Amino acid sequence: MPKSATPRLTLRRLDTTFPGYDAALAELIAFDVAQTAGIDAAVNAIVRAVRERGDAAVIEYTKRFDKVDVESMAELVITPEAMKAAHDALDAEDRRVLAAAATRIRAFHENQKGGEFTFREADGTELGQRVTPIDSVGVYVPGGKAAYPSSVLMNTIPAQVAGVREIIMVSPTPGGERNPLVLAAAHLGGVARGYAIGGAQAVAALAYGTETIQPVDKIVGPGNAYVAAAKRRVFGAVGIDMVAGASEIMVIADSSADPEWLVLDLFSQAEHDELAQALLLSPDAALLDAVEAAAQRLIKEMPRAKIIAASFARRGALIRTRDLAEACVIANRVAPEHLELAVADPDALLPLIRHAGAIFMGYHASEALGDYCAGPNHVLPTGRTARFSSPLGVYDFQKRSSVLRISRAGAASMAPLAGHLADREGLPAHARSARARLPKS
Repeated sequence: MPKSATPRLTLRRLDTTFPGYDAALAELIAFDVAQTAGIDAAVNAIVRAVRERGDAAVIEYTKRFDKVDVESMAELVITPEAMKAAHDALDAEDRRVLAAAATRIRAFHENQKGGEFTFREADGTELGQRVTPIDSVGVYVPGGKAAYPSSVLMNTIPAQVAGVREIIMVSPTPGGERNPLVLAAAHLGGVARGYAIGGAQAVAALAYGTETIQPVDKIVGPGNAYVAAAKRRVFGAVGIDMVAGASEIMVIADSSADPEWLVLDLFSQAEHDELAQALLLSPDAALLDAVEAAAQRLIKEMPRAKIIAASFARRGALIRTRDLAEACVIANRVAPEHLELAVADPDALLPLIRHAGAIFMGYHASEALGDYCAGPNHVLPTGRTARFSSPLGVYDFQKRSSVLRISRAGAASMAPLAGHLADREGLPAHARSARARLPKS
């Protein structure tokens, strides 16, 4: 990028010892674009239109938002044959890299299978849990500012490993251009068919079905604020993985960390979009100064400098802490999507971390490696939801059924307990049903 075109990079500096720090941090992390009133109203109108008018509404919104001039849904279908053709047409290096990433992702998620158990009580009663896959899943793949084949792999491979019968992909194709890497990744991920549609209309079509699109049981995958709002809107008719917000990275660093590496790691998330958040915490003021200087230098080399600068201006910060322990306290408060521990001894800090989507240990554990090929899933909780939710995994594509095989003796011993509680709850049929299993006197 020419020097004259480089935007000014504003780096907010906070210090935990300064007055007003706590309020400044609270304002910085208080962000939920998915619940903006205007977005919710627009999404509700789109979802209602798709539910009522089906294919016609999907076509209308695809024309309006993606600038794709089509007359029928048939023109928006992406077949398995098209996905395989895209895969086979890739150059050898693209195929090799995509396959290697898929192999690593699959190997990690294979370890998440399981969860069934049975145990027998002394009276012969057997209790247990049965795990079965969800029948059908819709995978949303973003296609606006960039194409994300990695997102295809991260969403489809765990579903494959779980045993999902049918995986459907939706992905917007602005201007009608279909990305061959996205289609090739869909081929590797076992996608049954895809649709070149996006936005709230795609989420509504997956949730409620149209003349062309069969409704699915669960919708997964990241997207913009409209996609997040639509997923929240249709939850209940279908399951969802999470309501994902903008990308986040927090780095905790000590004096031994490389300032340029830290800058590049922060930029790696800030370049996603203007609403992304990048935070660096360190007790070392000299390191923060070095990072600021390196950032001002490296921003000139970034093709997406404008997006990075906007992200830092809105939500970025370099924060000086009293020590590394205090940095961990702040990390638990923020509950970041990605947390890098760029310190000499990350294992010493790990026990202090309770809330983070993914934790990257040490200097070499770049968040970017996790995004593409390390193996663990890159679909992670954002907006402080790592306090109570987890990365996407095989478990998100499975459901659990309790299995109760109650013996005659077991029923006799439990009937008085159940009958008593049912009486207290005012449910007499429950009580009689339980006591009917008592031995006849």
